[in-house]
Amino acid sequence: MLKIPVLNINQFKESIPLQEVYINSFSNHIQLNKHLINKPHSHNFYLCVLFTEGTGTHEIDFNSYNIHPGKVFFLKPGQTHFWKFETKPEGFIFFHSQEFYELKFLEHTLHSFPFFYSYQNPPVLELTPEKLSELNVKFHEAYTEYLQNNLLRELKLVNLLNNIYIELTRAYTVDINLEKLYSPSYSNILENLETLINMHFHKEKLPKFYADKLSITTKHLNRVVKKTINKTTSQLISERIMLEAKRLIVHSHDNLANIAYTLEFSDYPYFSKFFKSKTGMTPLDFRKKYF
Repeated sequence: MLKIPVLNINQFKESIPLQEVYINSFSNHIQLNKHLINKPHSHNFYLCVLFTEGTGTHEIDFNSYNIHPGKVFFLKPGQTHFWKFETKPEGFIFFHSQEFYELKFLEHTLHSFPFFYSYQNPPVLELTPEKLSELNVKFHEAYTEYLQNNLLRELKLVNLLNNIYIELTRAYTVDINLEKLYSPSYSNILENLETLINMHFHKEKLPKFYADKLSITTKHLNRVVKKTINKTTSQLISERIMLEAKRLIVHSHDNLANIAYTLEFSDYPYFSKFFKSKTGMTPLDFRKKYF
């Protein structure tokens, strides 16, 4: 069974409690919560980190990213990650539930932001020195507001975080021709497809199942996926299976045959062959290499 700890937002409270939101300086966050975050874990909330100092690596779902000043990271619920620092980090971190944001902005969802829209979009952004300076001020303002208990504190925090998200979105999409972005209908289909794959990938490994669930043809579904992220539906399904396989191999104590069974492969040799075709190594080699 998968043993990755899933951290709850209420485990991180420090100041006067506010439901569903947490903001802190990064160094203080690390010091206060080192017992929670010193090993790979996931969250049940949306997370954003701005680094103003420090170096190291940040591993998110088995992809490794460099940490240095100007880096911003975004995590959606369920993603597994951990930090490894070479020099002392500083900056700001905030996280919140989906409800904290979306109940205040009924016509605008978190998935409207590109870094939260699809798992296919990189969970990292590198700011220019000018943009880093500008956003550092905004993060600091949100942190200061969080530590106080002023009138309409929650409403102001929602608006401060929304403003941060808008500025981060503009930086994230600075090199994208917005006129050529795919249609909202395509983005909705992709979002619903990712949700369905997360729910059914253990049992359902063929595109037709997902096309039927979305009430469209397999051909149209492939067209949507190709147009939006330049992949096929089969690739998305395989990637989700592989992510879960890696999580189970590394973070569970199950033997490899049981993992193959959990992922509903017919037998271990077939699972091993599938895994090796995607990674170039067997599940056992991957487990040894990771540790």
